[in-house]
Amino acid sequence: MTGPLISTHELRDLLDAGTPVTVLDVRYRLGGPPGAQEYAAGHVPGAAYVDLDADLAAPAGAGGRHPLPDPADLEAAMRRIGVRDDRPVVVYDDWSGHAAARCWWLLRHHGHGDVRVLDGAWAAWVADGGPVEVASAQPEAGDFTARPGGMPVVGPEEVPDVAVLVDARAPERYRGESEPVDPVAGHIPGAVNVPTITNLGADGRFRPADQLRALYAAAGVTGDEPVAAYCGSGVTAAHDVLALELAGIRAALYPGSWSGWITDPTRPVERG
Repeated sequence: MTGPLISTHELRDLLDAGTPVTVLDVRYRLGGPPGAQEYAAGHVPGAAYVDLDADLAAPAGAGGRHPLPDPADLEAAMRRIGVRDDRPVVVYDDWSGHAAARCWWLLRHHGHGDVRVLDGAWAAWVADGGPVEVASAQPEAGDFTARPGGMPVVGPEEVPDVAVLVDARAPERYRGESEPVDPVAGHIPGAVNVPTITNLGADGRFRPADQLRALYAAAGVTGDEPVAAYCGSGVTAAHDVLALELAGIRAALYPGSWSGWITDPTRPVERG
């Protein structure tokens, strides 16, 4: 497999051929139904369930609502669900790839070299006639070793010096007109807005690389200067990082994102 995405047909071919691959179900929606229940109702054959809050984030605090997990905790969680260093990983969700992108980013950042997000997510798998399994997977323990540093990261002290800072939230949240989750509305001064929903076409799959390059170039993201992305809590920003990867631009992630930025009242806030 090449690139950060895999199509439903490619994944089905791998499974039909018996190719060793670890499939992870990261179904999660903010304020939505519990992902574990959705997983139990049906999932990609052999997929193991991953709890975003428990497995892909540390407890909320000064680092925001979804701080990065401790490497040892991530390693233990990934080993428990069968992730191996020498076996490809495919991740999917039912949230247009947002939660799956978080898992993709974490595994890449912690040293796994072969991780793909299912393009089109669970909806595409079902629509394309992919088989559905109800029985929970019982994977053998994996041997994944967390080695942080595979993907660039910026902290709050570095954010003001980032040449191009991308805010991945919806436009009304970026402008500070609406803030349904965090106690302060607005955005980090100087940030440009590229909502994650614009990364996708009408079919729910990622846009082609040339379209993504044009989309981000229109916001001033060309790859000529360092770029970083943030969102509300560091989860959906990984979707922009993945889209930029498709466009050939390596972007850093600000894990604390808006929810972490506003924990310090001395940090500036911009609206409009």
